[in-house]
Amino acid sequence: MRGGLVTIGTVTALLAAMGLTVLGLGAADNAVANFDSSSWLWSTTRSELARVNGITARVDTRMEVPGGRRHQMQVAQTDRLLILRDLNTGRVSSLDLATLQITATTPTAPGLGVSVALHDGAAFVVDAVQGIVRQLDPRALTPVGEPVRYPPGITGGTFDGEGKLWVAVPSEGTVSAVTAAELPDTPGDAPAGGLSPKRVETYDVAEPAHELVVSTLDAGVAVLDRTSASLVTVTGGETRRADLTGMTAPGNLPTRTSGPQVPVTVSGDRSVHVVRDGAEVKRFTVPGAGARLSPAVAWAGRFYCADEDTGTVYSFDAGGQLVETIKGSGRPGPVELEVRENHLFINPPDSSTAQVVDDRNRVREVNKYANDVLGGDPPPAPPPPPPPKKPKVSEPGAPKSVRAAAGNASARVSWQPAASNGAEIIRYVVEGGDQTHQVGANQRALEITGLTNGETYTFSVHAVNAKGDGPARRSNPVVPTAEVPDPPASVTAEARPDGTVRVTWPEADGQGNKVARYAVTATSAGASAPVGESPKTELVVPAGQLEYGTQYAFTVTAVSEKGAGSKASPVSNTVVPFAAPNAPTELRASTVADRPGTVAVQWSPAVENGRPVTKYVVEAGGKTVEVTDVRAIVDGLGNGQNVTVKVRAVNEAGAGAEASTTARTVAAPRITVTGSSADATSVTVTFTVDAGGGRATCTAATGGKTATGSCASLRVTGLTPGTAYTVTLTASNAAGKNTATRAQSTDALYGIATCRNGSSGAEATYCSRDVPGERNGNEIFSVTQQDNDRQAGWERNGARLKAYCKKSGEEVYAYIYNNDKRSTWWVRVDHRKGRDYIPWAWLNLEGGDNINLLPTC
Repeated sequence: MRGGLVTIGTVTALLAAMGLTVLGLGAADNAVANFDSSSWLWSTTRSELARVNGITARVDTRMEVPGGRRHQMQVAQTDRLLILRDLNTGRVSSLDLATLQITATTPTAPGLGVSVALHDGAAFVVDAVQGIVRQLDPRALTPVGEPVRYPPGITGGTFDGEGKLWVAVPSEGTVSAVTAAELPDTPGDAPAGGLSPKRVETYDVAEPAHELVVSTLDAGVAVLDRTSASLVTVTGGETRRADLTGMTAPGNLPTRTSGPQVPVTVSGDRSVHVVRDGAEVKRFTVPGAGARLSPAVAWAGRFYCADEDTGTVYSFDAGGQLVETIKGSGRPGPVELEVRENHLFINPPDSSTAQVVDDRNRVREVNKYANDVLGGDPPPAPPPPPPPKKPKVSEPGAPKSVRAAAGNASARVSWQPAASNGAEIIRYVVEGGDQTHQVGANQRALEITGLTNGETYTFSVHAVNAKGDGPARRSNPVVPTAEVPDPPASVTAEARPDGTVRVTWPEADGQGNKVARYAVTATSAGASAPVGESPKTELVVPAGQLEYGTQYAFTVTAVSEKGAGSKASPVSNTVVPFAAPNAPTELRASTVADRPGTVAVQWSPAVENGRPVTKYVVEAGGKTVEVTDVRAIVDGLGNGQNVTVKVRAVNEAGAGAEASTTARTVAAPRITVTGSSADATSVTVTFTVDAGGGRATCTAATGGKTATGSCASLRVTGLTPGTAYTVTLTASNAAGKNTATRAQSTDALYGIATCRNGSSGAEATYCSRDVPGERNGNEIFSVTQQDNDRQAGWERNGARLKAYCKKSGEEVYAYIYNNDKRSTWWVRVDHRKGRDYIPWAWLNLEGGDNINLLPTC
C-alpha cells in the first residue's frame, strides 16, 4: 500500500480524464496491466497520475485528473488494480489497470481516519476511529461477509508480504492479523458458505494505552511502542522486543518494511535506530537540521531517509555510513519513499521530477511531466520561507485539567496536554493507588482498575520529553463504589460550519444517585483524549480544539454527584470537524502590461480546514470574479487605477478570511524630453518614458518624416539643412498615448562654387567672368537646366554658398575646370540675388562633397 497522500477530483472526472488524456499509447497498448517494475506516482501541481517504469526510469502512461488539485488521496496498488480514496470526499474508487477503467465506487466518511489496503485480490477499508476492518470485493467494492470489529482508535491496517492485514489496538496493547475471505466468482456476490474475513492471530506487544506505530514486514509485523521506546517484531508466531537506547523523542516507521532490518526514525534528533532479530544493531545520524524527516526505508542493503525541508534523500550503507546524497528541489514538501516491484520509487508530489533506485542502488531521475501532457504549467513556486528560530527546549510543563472519576473498583483519569516546551512529548506517567502507568502521548485518558471500593484515591500525572520529566499535577480525590450510574445509551455527534462539534446524548440513569456531569472523550485513529465535561446532555467542543479534516468519534461517561463514573457509552457516529478556510497565502497582484484596466492575481492555496475549497472569490476595484484555480484576471478597471485586491477561499462552511494586497492597472505613458542635437539633415531627440506599467512603443515625427524605435532616443533623417523643426514625440501602450515636442534646427550645409581656369587659350579665362549668351562656370539658374532666359546669377570661383536641397535636371560637365565632375544633380543655394539652382558639377559641398546629405527639393 502506498502510504503517501495525493490529490484527485471526483470519480467521474477521473474516468473522463483517463479516457481522454492517456498519452503515448495506442489502443492495444492500453490493455496492459501495471507490470514491468512500474509504480503510479502523483503530481500535486499538475493534478495527474504518472505510471513510471522502474527499468527504463521513464513515464509510459499519464492520466490528468481535472479539478483534482490539492485534494488529499490515499492510494493502494497492485499489478492489476489501483484503489483511490479521496480524503476530502471520502469516496473510494477501484480502477482496473488492464483497461484503465473504473470498476466501482463506494462512499466512506471523509477525512483522516479511514484507509484502504490492497493485496493481490484482497481489499480492505480500515475505519481506525470506529475500530472496524471491512473486506471489500475490489472488483465491485461491495462488502465481503461481516467486518472484524476492534475497540475504537486502532492504528495500522496494512498487508505484509504474505497477505495478512495487521492492526494494532493501543487501548489493549495488542496487534492482530486478519486474513481475507475467498472472493466469489461473480463480483458483488456473497462469498461461498457465508465466509468472512477472520482475525487469525493476536499478540500482546505493549501495556494498554501506549502509543503504537505499525510497519508490516515480508512475513509479519513490527510495532513501535513510542511510549516505552521499544520495538516488537512478530514473525512466525514469535514476538521479540528490542529496547531502543538513547531515544530522546518519539520515533516513526515506514508503512512497509522490506528485508530483515527495521529502521526506526527519530525526527526530533535526526537519528535512525536499526533493529534486527530482536536487537538494536546500529544507530546513525541523518545530516542537516530540523525535524521534518520521513521514516527511513530499507532497500537493497541500504537505508534511505528523506529530509522534507529540502527534498534531499540521504542514502546510508549497512554500517550506517552516508554513501550518497540525492539532491531534491531545495523546497519544503512531502517526499514519498516506496519499495515496489524490485525498485525504490522516490516521489516528491509537489515536484516535476522523481527518482528510481534499482537493486544495485543506481539512481535515475524521472521527468514526470514528459511527453507533452495536456494542460498548463504549474504556477511558479514561491521562495521557501526562512527557517524558523529554534525554540528554547526544556522539560514539559504540567498537564492541565487532571480529573478523576470513580468507578466500581476503578477510576478513570483524564487530562489535557502539557506544554511540550520545544521537545515532543514522549509519554505521560500516571501514578496513584500504588500503581504506575505509562500512557502514550496521544492517549490522554486511562482506566485504572484493581482499586478498593470505599477507599479514597488521588492520582498524579506528569509528561516526559527528551529533556526529562515535567512537574506533576494531581487530580481530585475519588472514592470507588459499586453505586455507579449507567452510561448514556447512545451518543450523536455533529460537525458544524463554525468549527465546533456538538455532541449530544440522552440522560443517563444514575441508579439512585443524581448525575452531576458528563465527561466526553474523542477518539481518532490511534488516539484518545478528553474534550470536555458538561452538566447537560450536550457538549459543544470549541472550534480549533479538534483537528480539522480528521475523523473523530466520541464516548461519554456519566459522573454522579458522589464522583462515581459510569463505563463509557457506545461510540458515536464519526464526524470530520470543519470550518471556513484560512486566508490564502503569498498573495501577489501585478499589472497586465498588454491589457488596459486589468490586473493579474495569484496566490498559494488556503488551508482548507476540513472541507475542500470549492472556489476563490477575488475582488478588485469594485469588480468580482470567481475561480477554482489559484490565479485570476480582473479586468474592466480604470487605466492607471490603484486598486486593493482581496481574495477569499470558500468551502462548505462559507467564505474564509481574506488576504489583501494592492496593484495598479497600466496607465498611459508619460514622456520627458532630456535633450536634442542635429546635423545638416537629421535631428536626434533624447527622452525618457514612464511606460505606466505597460510596454510602450515610441515615434518621432517632423517635416513629414517619421522615426520609430527606441523609447530613449530617436533620429529623424531626410531633413533640410539649416531649417528650424519642431519634433513631436509619441509614446503609446495598451492604455493610450501621450506626446511631447522639441524644437531643433538642422545645421546649415555650405558648398564652394568651383571653376578654375585652364592654362592657355580660351580656357585660361573661362572662369573669370560671366559672358552673356555664352556658357561659363558657376552659372545659377531658376530652373535645373542651362537656359539663358532663366539664368539668375553667377558666382566667382571660391564663393561659399548655403545649400538647401537637391533636384535632378540637365546633365552638366565641368571639364577641366572642376576635375571633370559630371552630374544631373542641381543644388538649391542662397546667392547674391536670391535662392536658385547651381549645377552640382560646379559646387563642391563641404565635408566631403556628399550629395546624399541633401534632401530632394
